[in-house]
Amino acid sequence: MGLITSFTGFVQVLVVAFGLHPMHVSVTEIKFDEKDKELEVVSRIFIDDFEKTLQNRLQQPELDIIQPKNGQTTDQMAGKYLVEHIRISLDNKVQKVEYLGHEREGEAFIFYFVVSKVKKWKTIQIANDVIMETHDDQSNLVHVTVQEDVKSLRLTREKSTDKLTFDSK
Repeated sequence: MGLITSFTGFVQVLVVAFGLHPMHVSVTEIKFDEKDKELEVVSRIFIDDFEKTLQNRLQQPELDIIQPKNGQTTDQMAGKYLVEHIRISLDNKVQKVEYLGHEREGEAFIFYFVVSKVKKWKTIQIANDVIMETHDDQSNLVHVTVQEDVKSLRLTREKSTDKLTFDSK
């Protein structure tokens, strides 16, 4: 057991020291709030992967996403990119995803969004191709909660959009 713990600790040190991830993954949680008639969306993305994506996209290799310069803010850059790459439709009607802000948790950003004025729906379609232009092996996990029912998707470069259906109760 001690060897496994030591090895795990060693791998964690390598990941932190060299910024290496064994895989590239983000996790997005979508919760339907029936009372407020909105979808609450929370997405967790590793900072280094997100920064590299924005550096490539903006052609700014020196970009520091945590402390950006030139009058830009993290929220301005993140919000613009994320609402283009996380899209939601309900019963085949495209919804407006509004970026609210972010916070940092360790080596990841937590991004917050909302979809307001949501009417009853059965099918949700999620397109999430965040970071896929940077990492071929990127997986974007999506968990959708309606009441107590939780369903999940794994979105990849090969299939970055998928649907879930929930029964009305």
